[in-house]
Amino acid sequence: MSVQQEAGVEDEALEVWIDQDLCTGDGICAQYAPEVFELDIDGLAYVKGPDDELLQATGATTRVPLPILTDVVDSAKECPGECIHVRRVADGVEVYGPDAG
Repeated sequence: MSVQQEAGVEDEALEVWIDQDLCTGDGICAQYAPEVFELDIDGLAYVKGPDDELLQATGATTRVPLPILTDVVDSAKECPGECIHVRRVADGVEVYGPDAG
């Protein structure tokens, strides 16, 4: 079963955000999905917008490109700080991350 089927999100837009207060700065997310995550000079991870710009506002979100959804989900699962949240855009329900049901 694919990650998309597992979460029931085959056709749903997803977004991801990072809670910098919990970020340990070890960079696992940037290794898994450099298209979405990057460490800044402060040593913390941030999501990147479609133009590769770091989104540093608290709670900033970016869309998860479906081709790399598995990489983003692996980032959330492996993150030692448990600070990566993936949620459905339509209703804001977290499907991967520490608050996922």
